[in-house]
Amino acid sequence: MQLSPDQLRKYDECLVGFMGDQVEVRGYIELRTTFSDESTIRTIIIMYIVVNASSAYDLLLGQPSLNKLGEVASRAHMKMNFSSHKREVITIKSDQKTTRNATRVV
Repeated sequence: MQLSPDQLRKYDECLVGFMGDQVEVRGYIELRTTFSDESTIRTIIIMYIVVNASSAYDLLLGQPSLNKLGEVASRAHMKMNFSSHKREVITIKSDQKTTRNATRVV
């Protein structure tokens, strides 16, 4: 994302990783984030907590962001739906092959 360290605000809370270890927090930033499918878009402000951690993921959306979207997820279908500002349904799909490669333990 090419953020400079001076753009981050201080974050005083402790985060714990998936393995139960403490994760080094560099700070946080609030950014306008746009979600879109082939026909419509929706933009919300999300607070991103920037950490120093090795991960297969670029980001994890937490419950506050998902609640703000009002998303309805189907883990079995690897999709989530939420409405646009015009009340049109946006569907975000995941790619199984990409997901399998990203989550494979090396």
